[in-house]
Amino acid sequence: MSATAIPTAASVADAVARLSPEGRAFIDGAYVDALSGETFDCVSPIDGSVIAQVAACDQADVDRAVKGARAAFEKGAWSKASPAKRKHTLIRFAELIREHADELALLETIDMGKPIADSRQIDIPGAAKTINFYGECADKVSDEIAPTDPSAVAMVVREPLGVIGAVVPWNFPLLMAAWKLGPALATGNSVVLKPAEQSPLTAIRIAQLAVDAGIPAGVLQVVPGFGETAGQAIGLHMDVDMVAFTGSTEVGKYFMRYSGESNLKRVSLECGGKTPHIILPDYPDLDKAAEAVAWGIFFNQGEVCNAGSRLLVHEGIRDDFIARVAKVAQGIQPGNPLDQGTKMGAMVDATQMERVLGYIEAGKADGATVAMGGSRVMQDTGGCFIEPTIFADVTNDMKIAQEEIFGPVLSAITFSEVDEAVRIANDTVYGLAGALWTRDVSTAHKVARDIKAGVVWVNCFDAGDITTPFGGFKQSGFGRDKSMHAMEKYTDLKLIWLQLD
Repeated sequence: MSATAIPTAASVADAVARLSPEGRAFIDGAYVDALSGETFDCVSPIDGSVIAQVAACDQADVDRAVKGARAAFEKGAWSKASPAKRKHTLIRFAELIREHADELALLETIDMGKPIADSRQIDIPGAAKTINFYGECADKVSDEIAPTDPSAVAMVVREPLGVIGAVVPWNFPLLMAAWKLGPALATGNSVVLKPAEQSPLTAIRIAQLAVDAGIPAGVLQVVPGFGETAGQAIGLHMDVDMVAFTGSTEVGKYFMRYSGESNLKRVSLECGGKTPHIILPDYPDLDKAAEAVAWGIFFNQGEVCNAGSRLLVHEGIRDDFIARVAKVAQGIQPGNPLDQGTKMGAMVDATQMERVLGYIEAGKADGATVAMGGSRVMQDTGGCFIEPTIFADVTNDMKIAQEEIFGPVLSAITFSEVDEAVRIANDTVYGLAGALWTRDVSTAHKVARDIKAGVVWVNCFDAGDITTPFGGFKQSGFGRDKSMHAMEKYTDLKLIWLQLD
């Protein structure tokens, strides 16, 4: 398909007719069927319709992809290319993503269910920016000369690991793929990318754009399939040097086990979260804070790893603040994701919708009060839509406060003292992110240090850009995406000691 802009589709069927989505794997520079010939239905959560048949790759396909990736790596057309060449190629790759932005945004929306405005304005531009950033970084990483005796030269050099297995989630399909592809490719690795089975279409599409940009065949392989087949095969493969994973903590633990059962491959994990959003009564603009809290949980239908799902609000402002959040949420209601004005889309599939509804029922059963929402909506569309939901009277031992829901469900918990808020914030197995709203700079510094999380925002939420690292503590995983720090995990340090006398 050309890079000509694609107008907004009136329906999923209209979009499919315009896009003709590709569902085959991409191996060694070409689209291919799974060796078994098996496929699975790619279903749009907007109306339940089948939008493509996708190759159900398994161990045989992963073997083929890894073999091709290894051959490309050893050949050296990419791994031994000059950093400047990799830089210019990745920048061209980013340009092609931008040129095909309308096509990719439409694919993302019909595949995953997010609003088309978010796909166009956030996801696709963010993916292009990520690839461009790491292209620019490719020739900015220098080796070192250690301070040795003059009789020797000790060079500390970084080398690419080899073949990277990138396993990415369904909530930001292309953006999360770019977070892995950018630094892995910039440092000279080959990548076998497995997109989530719920949303594989943009990953499959950009594989051809990568080749068009000049990335050699075999350097980027895409193997769609299920986690228990293709994902497991990547985790257990003896010739995969590293797995970079974003997804649930449960599946992240599988990859740790696969590493030990295979070749002790490196593993980088960005897993679940249960982000606390702490509101102190001294903050002077509670409407601003309420706006951030509402968008922090209801953006992307709540399907965000660092979503602010726990609202920790001081008891003195509880009722007033919850009412402010609910007022904002009234303007973030589910609608047709293909409508440019829609602010909340569909859950990714029926399984996830039922999972979220199950948590809502668990909250009710545990004694929490539904302050807003709590139901499936727009059932006549055949889609998977849930309205924004706010629970009050939540205690931190409840299921909805402890487990990652990954949906538009906010749990409000009250506290009386700052130390109590910090204790509640840290009372979770997760440690991905946290947020605090206060006008007191001393409190801000102390609480930001005391919250056990990889990212802490003060008087804002979800701020940052590609230049800043992202990742978690505790069972939210380890390793960092974004920023130049991400390049470190895709390389290994080698010492070359040259004796001169």
